[in-house]
Order: sequence, then C-alpha cells, then structure tokens
Amino acid sequence: MDNEVIEFDIGLGGGSGREGDDYSMGIVHHSIEEEEMVDSPPLSSLGGGGCSGEIYLPEGDLLDLEPYERMEFESEEAAKAFYNSYARRVGFSTRVSSSRRSRRDGAIIQRQFVCAKEGFRNLNEKRTKDREIKRPRTITRVGCKASLSVKMHDSGKWIVSGFVREHNHELVPPDQVHCLRSHRQISGPAKTLIDTLQAAGMGPRRIMSALIKEYGGISKVGFTEVDCRNYMRNNRQRSLEGDTQLLLDYLRQMHSENPNFFYAVQGEEDQSVGNVFWADPKARMNYTYFGDTVTFDTTYRSNRYRLPFAPFTGVNHHGQPVLFGCAFLINESEASFNWLFRTWLLAMSGRPPVSITTDHDAVIQSAITQVFPETRHRFCKWHIFKKCQEMLSHVFLKHPSFEADFHKCVNLTDSIEEFESCWLSLVDRYDLRDHEWLQTVYSARRQWVPVYLRDTFFAEMSITQRSDSMNSYFDGYVNASTNLSQFFKLYEKALESRNEKEVKADYDTMNTSPVLKTPSPMEKQVSELYTRKLFSRFQEELVGTLTFMASKADDDGEIITYQVAKYGEDHKAHYVKFNVLEMRASCSCQMFEFSGLLCRHILAVFRVTNVLTLPSYYILKRWTRNAKSNVILEDHANDIYSNYLESHTVRYNTLRHEAFKFIEEGAKSVDMYNVVKDALQEAAKRVAHTTRNDGKISTMNGRIKVDPVNVRSYANHSSSRDHDESLSKNMSEDELDKKINELTNELECANRKCEVYRSNLFSVLKDIEDHKLQLSIKVQNIKISMKDSI
Repeated sequence: MDNEVIEFDIGLGGGSGREGDDYSMGIVHHSIEEEEMVDSPPLSSLGGGGCSGEIYLPEGDLLDLEPYERMEFESEEAAKAFYNSYARRVGFSTRVSSSRRSRRDGAIIQRQFVCAKEGFRNLNEKRTKDREIKRPRTITRVGCKASLSVKMHDSGKWIVSGFVREHNHELVPPDQVHCLRSHRQISGPAKTLIDTLQAAGMGPRRIMSALIKEYGGISKVGFTEVDCRNYMRNNRQRSLEGDTQLLLDYLRQMHSENPNFFYAVQGEEDQSVGNVFWADPKARMNYTYFGDTVTFDTTYRSNRYRLPFAPFTGVNHHGQPVLFGCAFLINESEASFNWLFRTWLLAMSGRPPVSITTDHDAVIQSAITQVFPETRHRFCKWHIFKKCQEMLSHVFLKHPSFEADFHKCVNLTDSIEEFESCWLSLVDRYDLRDHEWLQTVYSARRQWVPVYLRDTFFAEMSITQRSDSMNSYFDGYVNASTNLSQFFKLYEKALESRNEKEVKADYDTMNTSPVLKTPSPMEKQVSELYTRKLFSRFQEELVGTLTFMASKADDDGEIITYQVAKYGEDHKAHYVKFNVLEMRASCSCQMFEFSGLLCRHILAVFRVTNVLTLPSYYILKRWTRNAKSNVILEDHANDIYSNYLESHTVRYNTLRHEAFKFIEEGAKSVDMYNVVKDALQEAAKRVAHTTRNDGKISTMNGRIKVDPVNVRSYANHSSSRDHDESLSKNMSEDELDKKINELTNELECANRKCEVYRSNLFSVLKDIEDHKLQLSIKVQNIKISMKDSI
C-alpha cells in the first residue's frame, strides 16, 4: 500500500483554530490537557475543538487499518480524522501536540498528533504560578510516546513521517471510549432531541436518561452528561444574547419614569451584557420593613429553565412572600455573585440582613461569606431533601422507611446531641457511613439542620415544618417555557397579584374580628395587635398550652426554671427559664428566636405564673398590623388596662417569689418555723392596719398613694428635714392631715388627667394609622379595578 492516497471527504473545522502565533522557527506547541476544561464546552472530535464537530468513522476495510510511514492523505484534517478513528478503535484519546509553519507564507506544513497522555504537566507554568488553584485537577499525563506525525509533500498531499504505536499505560475498553475527550460529540439528531426536551422543562440528568434509552446504551450516545449540561447552558446563553437589549430597554424606561427605580449592569452597557440587577421603589421600601431575613431564590438557575433568573425575597407581616429585587445571571462565577450581592446591598441602603437562605452552592456560599460576614447563612432544607431523593434513589427504593427516618432525624430532634445520635444511627442502619454526598451535606449540617439554626431569626412560623423552601415569589408565573420576551408581562402580573393579596390581607385584618377561643386577656390583647394570619398562629400556641403542664424544676433566686411537657409525656419535656423581675423567659425549643412568636411552652409558664398579658418585648412590630407604620406606640401604652395587668402581675410574682424564700427557710426546723410564723403574723397586722386606714403605699401606673399616718410619723421623727419639722410643730394634727389629704388628692387628680391625655393621644395616633391604612387599601383597590377595566 505504499504511496496509497486515502481520501476522506469531510468538512471539519477546529483543526487549525489553536495554532497560536507564528514563531520565527515556525514551531507551535499545544498543551491542552483532557481534564482542564471539564466544566467548559467539550473539545471537538478532532484536535480539541467544540463538541459540535462530526467524527469521521472509516467504513469497510479501513476499520482495521493501522497507520504506517509514507501513508498519504488528501489533507491535514483527513490525517487527523484517521488517527482519531484509529484511537477510538484502540482505546485512547488524541490531541494536537505541535505544528511547523512555512517561513515563506506561514502555512502549516507539519503536524504531530499524540496520545492525550503524552508529556507531563508543567506545574510551574506562568498561568498558574501566581494564583491559587481552588480545584486542582487530576494529573493525567504520564509521558506516553504514542504519536502520528504528518508533513505536507510538494504534491500537496500529507504524508506520514513518523508513527509510534506503543503506549505506556492501559488502554480504555470499548464500552468506555465515549468518555474520552476526542471521541465525545453531540450529533445533529441528538442536539434536536436535547433542544426539544429542554424546552419541555427537563434537566440534563433526565435528558441523558432519555438519550441512553433512545440509543440503546451510554456508549452509543457518544457523549457524557457534562457535555449535555454544557451544551444546554451554551444554548441558553445564545438564546439570551439576542433578547438582553429588551431587558436593558425595559430597565431604562422604568428608571426614567421613577428615579427611585434602581438597576445596575455588570460591565459596560454598550458591550456584551453581563449580570443585571434591579429593584423597584416598592421592593426597596419593603426591605426597610421586612429585611431582617432574606431568601436568594436560585431555583431558576437550573438548566431546565430558559431564564437564569434569581429574585431576592422575604416575608411580610402576613407571612406572604415579598420582593426585594431581581437579577439575571448570565455569568455565574464567584466574582459575579460578589458583584451581585454588593450591588443589592447598595440598593438596600447598605443594611445587611440578619439571615439569608440560599441553595446549597459552594460558589454562592463563598460570595456571601465575603459580602455578608455577619449574616447567618442557611442552605435551603427543601432543596437538600430533593437532592437526597436523587442521590439516594437506590436507598429509597430498597428501604421505603428511609425517607420517614431521614425526615424525623432532621426535623424532629430537639437538641444537637439528639440529632448527632440519631444521624449515626441512621447511617449505620442503612449502611451509608461511606456515602460521599451524604457525608458532604452532613459536614455542612450547621447551615441546614434546624437544631443548629434555632438561635437565629428566619421569620418562619414553625420549626418542624418540612419546607423552609424558597417559596418562590414568581411560582405560577415563570416556568420552563418562559423566554425573556414573555418575562416582563409575567413579571408585572406577578407583582400585581402579590400586591393584591397583601391589600386583601390588610383589609381582612382591619375589618374583621377573629373568634376568641379562651377568656384570656392575653388573647384579646394580641388579637388587636397582630395581623390576622399571625394571630391565628399565636392562637394555636395559646390553645395548645391547655394540654401542657409546667412545674418548677429549679430556682436560683433570680431565674426560675420550669419543666414543661404534655400530660403524661415528661420524657419529651422542654425547659423554660423565667426571670420574674424582668418578665422575660427563654425556652429550649427557641421558637421565639427562630420565628418571632412565643411557643406554647413559655405561654404555659405565663399561665401558671399569672402573667395575664403579653409583655411588649415579645410583640415584634414586623408581625403587627402596624408593621409599615412610622408611629411607635411605646410599650403599647394605649392599652391602660393591659399596663395595669402587667404591673399587677409583676407585683404579684415579686411578692410571691420573696414569700417562698421565707417559707422554704421556715420549713427547715421548728425554731425557724416559729420565727418565720411570727414575722408573717406581724406583717399581716401591718398590712391590715394600713388597709383599715385606707393609706396603702403602692405604685400603680406611676402614681403614689400616700399613707397619712406614715407621713405624719415621718414628719415628727425626721431630724434632717427642718421645714417638715417646723410645719408639724406649728400645725395641729387635724390641720396636718387635712393639708396632706389635699395635696394627695391634687396629685391623684393630676395623674388621672395625665393618663386621660396620654390615652387620648395614643388613641388619636392609632386612629390616624388605621385611617391611613384604610385609605391605602381603597387606593390600591381603585388602581386594580382601573387596570381590570382597561
């Protein structure tokens, strides 16, 4: 077969796309490793280009043909195709190693194709020496000498000038050849099928399953899931590039209509568009009221969606999702997320949230650590549960009880110790100690397992609920088939709908009264403060206290510890620490810290200690009907009866606390019993004497009632006050009593007037706020009706 010319009629690009500069000696070296672009668009089938190229597979007798010296080809591409098809049959991957150019016209006159494992990686190369490598890639080059060299003959043919057959490593079996980079391709029919399935909302994993079934095996598909994912991502970005001008035009128009409309583009607007962020005035205002906890909803970054869309959301005073801004993520690098979070913080007046919830993503986590160092970062538990179903599908199928056990371990454990013990038991029971993904999420447990997060506010109304999910603001509006040209109408429709729901909730709160289920003054008090949804949730906890028993477990003098449990379930007890003097309590379940609502355990303690109204410390303004009000009603002073009950409760608990100290001491011995009994009898006589003279010394709502007998005694015996002593000498007892009574009556009258004025003032302020809210509701209803009529 000497001088035989093998003609391959192919039209392949990408072979000359990586030659580099024209060196004086005409040599161009290539050193692109197979693993260096795992997350980038895959190399072409010939020489390392894109996966869009077609692989030429010889037919008939050529299937068994092996390269030999002086073998001729019609073109360089034909030689490349032949060597790659040979490599596929043998079981190795190829790449272009070097080339030589003509000094006369710069044309390539010599090529060398090598095994992908040729040479060794240069670990000190300039492009990596001065920067940290965060994800070091596996070293695959082992110095293999296998190669094929071709050079151009004067006749225009390409002749094999050298061939090395031997490899110094194991070759890949036929069923794994499709994983080698130079043999990975996405054919035209496969692209059509991927496009169709992606438009239907399927993700890369499900699409690959469909392709494997269609072609009869992964080896016959010809590419990997990474290639499929990259193709889908690039396809999505290409489709967006033509529509991004629509987005910019929309944002410019909104800003021109209202200067408080904020938007920013990463990079220059007149160049290729990068990431985009915007926040309308209502979103920015919402953040001032409800920006304590934020969700960065990355649901739409999935390949199953055409839009790389991510909104910032929160929770309003009705427990409804509220918008804080939106972003389009064309580039999803760490630098992009850094820019996005800093831009969002700027739009929100530089005030970071207390907590933020995102998907489990290392890149997002790194950016949040840099931009929000003081903010508590949580991974979305619902997404981790969903991922668990994918990663442990074999366990779910084999063990139907696993899902319930996993859910119980994560959601229903009451302490860190209990969770750790339950987790070890779970992984041992189902033989999952060495499962890589499960170990990864376990190592991040402090950022998604509830027992580690309960000390931080996340505005959730239940600790044990399954879905601290994203609860996307745009669910039901943006879906897998939404493209950018459709997005704006759906975006505005979502804003309208969410706003209408908030107006309806405001109306219901202001114009309907809830049904009270107990005679408790606390229930009545809270029904007038909370929004309807939040009151309903509080009422559940209050009614739930009826099945709980609270018993004193410890008393250190200042703080009393109560054990609280359902009747007959002492083994499931919670512990409440109660400071009687400060009227503050904390529970081991930490529901108040997590949700801003008191748990039934603390309410049970309040019930047995006669705390009749909810102390103002436990009423967060963000959950009240006046959450958006600028008027601050100090300690809810508009309810004088509530203040009286609170002050009475404080006095009652303080006296009882002091009395119990004497009782416990008196019970220790007979002598102590007699001493304490005598003291109590003497105290009883003094109380009775004071009551008979109607001269109690007490404090009620800031007023002091003066006992004339005590005042007269003080005036007669105090040598330090000359004026009082002189007055007592010059006036008779009757005149002195009369004068004291007059002054006391004047003081009480002045106090009563102050209370009336104070009550009237806060009543007026409250009426103003209620009127403002009702007007706002009417305005919104008129706007909505006008839009509907148009």
